[in-house]
Amino acid sequence: MTTRKLITFDWALKKLLRSKANFGILEGFLSELLRDDIQILEILDAESNKDDACDKFNRVDVKVKNAKGELLLIEVQYERELDYLQRILYATSRTLVEQMREGAPYSDLVKVISVNILYFNLGEGEDYVYRGRTHFRGLHKADELRLSTQQRLLFPGKEHGWEVFPEYYLIEVNRFDDVAKDSLDEWIYFLKHEEIKDEFSAKGLAEAKQTLDVMKLPASERQAYQRYLDDLSYQASMVESSYGIGRKEGREEGREEGREEGREEGREEGREEGREEGREEGREEGKEETTVAMARALKQKGVPLETISFASGLSMEAIQRL
Repeated sequence: MTTRKLITFDWALKKLLRSKANFGILEGFLSELLRDDIQILEILDAESNKDDACDKFNRVDVKVKNAKGELLLIEVQYERELDYLQRILYATSRTLVEQMREGAPYSDLVKVISVNILYFNLGEGEDYVYRGRTHFRGLHKADELRLSTQQRLLFPGKEHGWEVFPEYYLIEVNRFDDVAKDSLDEWIYFLKHEEIKDEFSAKGLAEAKQTLDVMKLPASERQAYQRYLDDLSYQASMVESSYGIGRKEGREEGREEGREEGREEGREEGREEGREEGREEGREEGKEETTVAMARALKQKGVPLETISFASGLSMEAIQRL
């Protein structure tokens, strides 16, 4: 069993997969994820189609139109965002509005599918692929609302209410256990490791194995790709190091202040009751000081406020005041 080191998927989206000659790779990934035979007609302009140095930490997103006229939003995201679910809701809503012609009937709205490849854990859960759809179920009969005969004529191939609404896929790459149980898992293995095992047979991977070989890049592109990887590693190390330093400093400060307050209140209140209350308040003060010190250290290192808020639980306003 052998593997090959390949270009990361986000870099491929930015540089290679927008070319019609390479649509087969993206079609393979989408076909395995959606369990449908996806044919890409074109790749449209998306929000972060930028190539300048300031974009190196931004998300990568692509807007695809398939043969059914549906729009697929594909996004790769590295940095944690507490309001990520709200943001993808906004993105799909904006896409619906942008493609709607003025004065056109609502029946002209197309299906929007949001595919999100996340290199952080969003919320709590045990799975690594989540699918979100809008269902209409009866409160009393628990039946699912289906389209009428006339509606099915207007929307060919659709029978249920949820098929009209945007659909969401969340792939939490870090939660994948590296055991490829099906063809979609083979793709997720590649997303996590930039490697394709010889025995993998998922649609699009054979083409990806050839096209996304790092060594086949021109020298200038290979150097740019290496700088991109270095930038990502630096960003990750800065967050991890700053978090660790802030947590250690805050813990030590919190312990000392907590012990002192505990002793002082214990003396004032007297014997056992005072000691217990002092210990409890000291622990709480210690936790708070730990959090504040960690947040302050991260801020001094230039870590984005959203990341600090996620790591510390403090509000954006509180962090700005530090």
